Order: sequence, then structure tokens, then C-alpha cells
Amino acid sequence: MHHFGKNPSIWKQQYLVNATFYKPGGPIYITTPGESPVSSSYIDQTHFTQLAKSTGGILVNIEHRFFGKSNPMPDLSGNSLQYLTIENVLGDFAAFTRAAKYRPDSVFPASVSRNSKVIFGGGSYAGNIAAWMRATYPDLVLGAWASSAIVYARLLYYQFDQSYGKHLEALGCAKEFSQAIDQADAVLLSGNTTLLADMQKQFGLPTGLSASDTAGLLSLLSTAYSMQGVSKTADYVDQNVCAFFRDSSNAPIEAYAALVQAVIESNKMSLDVLEQTGNSSYGIDDYTLGQVGRVWYYMECTWFGNWQVAPPPDTGLPSYRSQLVNRLYFEPNCKKKFGDNIKIPVDVQKYNAKWFSPLQKSSNIYYTSGSLDIWRDATVAAYSGNLLPNSSRSPIVLIEGATHVQDLRMDSPDDLDSVTKARRTGDALVAKWLG
Repeated sequence: MHHFGKNPSIWKQQYLVNATFYKPGGPIYITTPGESPVSSSYIDQTHFTQLAKSTGGILVNIEHRFFGKSNPMPDLSGNSLQYLTIENVLGDFAAFTRAAKYRPDSVFPASVSRNSKVIFGGGSYAGNIAAWMRATYPDLVLGAWASSAIVYARLLYYQFDQSYGKHLEALGCAKEFSQAIDQADAVLLSGNTTLLADMQKQFGLPTGLSASDTAGLLSLLSTAYSMQGVSKTADYVDQNVCAFFRDSSNAPIEAYAALVQAVIESNKMSLDVLEQTGNSSYGIDDYTLGQVGRVWYYMECTWFGNWQVAPPPDTGLPSYRSQLVNRLYFEPNCKKKFGDNIKIPVDVQKYNAKWFSPLQKSSNIYYTSGSLDIWRDATVAAYSGNLLPNSSRSPIVLIEGATHVQDLRMDSPDDLDSVTKARRTGDALVAKWLG
């Protein structure tokens, strides 16, 4: 339960294994789905599957504590979630890795050589874990592939939308999208409940939501395609977002409404579901297990912030979400959900000093990030320049034209050349680490 003395209780953690390609002496590829449940796709349908095939390795996907069925506590109250710390998360993975290396018969269904070499991999938050595992437990983890790893925390991550805006700009619809946000804000900020209800009906949203909750829901729905991959023949942002703004007969806010309605229809979201999704007070006292959003919210409140907000007015940057989606939209719920002992705002400087700074001294970490990734400014390949030294010890590759975690997908003839090149670079590094 607690790897450092508070509560030594034992609990069960779920994991999946693919030993199809394993040959004696082959490496162990460990991944985690991060904030998602374990799935066979993580061991059967990723680039690590191809790496395992080419190197005779075995694949493991380990569930993160408090996600999926891996719950060390009976509920998700603030008291239970006190055991959700980065130290404990890494301790969980280190315990498994230690067993996999030195007592393989205790964790694997197949016969695996003792003292096998371990490569840890992951994308997005799971990429953080990969990098941290190599930095924190170099005796256990030989190397790490950290794709789109959001290792640098920012309290207010308005760069999320600015990155998205660069994608929209490249496709020619950024100006119209931003104009639609301004037109919607004219209603949302007006305080006129009649105008608000009319706009909610226009967008297909519940009329019972407050202005701020409507703004939050619109932000969520309108960025639904922001992490979709780009290939040689398709760009989902182009097809599913900009396409609505290219019709010159539509005013920007009409195109925005059509976009939101299409997302609702595509995801088959009823008004009840939209009400629950948009209502920031929904489930405040619901501590039942299985709530991915609640656990992630706790991590945002207590670990790294990264609140996805509109840019502050004094920045002069274009807006791609309502000005109502600001720090005050997010932070008050931290105490409401998890207790008065939660300190707000979260200390991101302390977080970065403890978890980002050590990465500067680490070796054998391969960092990748897409040039159009909405999380790019939280990765080491920020727009302002690399946040870590780009060296042969821990290379940083910016994948031109790619979005989020594209390099960890399986090879496809339709892949961007830059994505394929990043994979081959990573393959060569892994081969070098393995010797």
C-alpha cells in the first residue's frame, strides 16, 4: 500500500503478458496504460509489440494504482487517495520489475531468464512513468522510451489550446475558430439567462447548466479531435473540425455549434450524459471506484496542475476556449472533492524540482514529441526550445507534423515519414542499450 512505511498492507495489481515472441535471454518490455485500464491492445498492437518480435522479448502491461481494477483502497475518498503519490506509483512498478528480473517464475506464465534486461515505455502520462522509472531505478530499468511525456508541469496550461491553434492555423481555420469562441463568450459572459438558454439549445446542450459549466463542456467537446493522429492521407482535425468552418455561409458561431453537435452525435451523448459531464459539481461526494476523472482530478490538484485554461487576457494570445475556463473554474473543486487539507494552488515549482530536474542527469531515455502535439509545451521539446539537453545519452526527437504519441503505434504504410524515422531511431537506441 505504502512503500515507505505508513501502511505496509498488500494489495493486488492487474497486469497482462504477451510471451508470443519470447526467446531465452530476451528483454522484458514493460508498459503501463497510465490512467486507463490494462488492455490487450497495449501488448498486441503497439510499436513495443514489433520491438518484442524483433528482439525476442516479452511484453507486460501493468495497471496503475487506483485505475481499472487495481485499487489498493475500497473507495476514492480523499483519505484513500492519500496513497496516490508518485513515489508509491513508481514503487509499485519497481516491485514488479524487481520480481520480473530476479524471480521471473513468480510473475510470468512462461519460463523467463533471470536478470533479463528491462525496457520501460509509455506515452503521455505513461511516458512520465517510463522516464521516471529509468531515472529513479536505473539498477532495474536499462532504458526508457518516453513518447509525448508531460514531464514539465505548468499550473495554468493555456499552451494546450495554443498548440491546438497552431494545428488549426496550419489547416486554415484558426481565425474562424477563435472568432466563434469570442462570439460564444459574448453570451456566456453577459449574465443574460435567456441568451444562454438559446445558445445551449443551438449547440444541443442541456439548458440547466450554468454559464461556466457550459463553457467547460464546450471546451471539452470542441477539442475532442485534438489528439487524433495525422497520416499521409488523413488529418482528423481537418476532417472533423476545420471542415465546419470552411462553409462561408455559416457564421463562426454557427460552425462552432455544428462541430459540437457532430461530436455529441458521434459519441451518442444523451442530454443526461451531457448534464453529468458538464456539471462541475456532479459527483462531488461520490467516492465509488472506477471513476477515471475523479482520480485524474486528484492528481491535477495535488501533483502537477496543468489546468487547461484560456490564455490570460494580458498575453494577447487568441482564445480557443472560453475565458470562463480559468483557474477558478478548476481549483475550488479540489477541496470540495478531496477535503480541506488539499493545498491550492498546487506547488508546481516543488513538483518540477523533485520530478523534472533529476531527468537532466539521466541517461538512456528516448524522448519523442509531435510538432502539433497539444501537450508539446509540457514535454521536453517545448516550443521555446528543448527543456533538457539533447544528447546521445538521452536524445530528443521532434516529429514534424505529428500529434500525440504517434510513434508508439504499429507501423502502417500511411504513416508520416517523420513518424517512421522516429521509430527507427528508437529501435536503434533500444538495440544499442540491449547490446
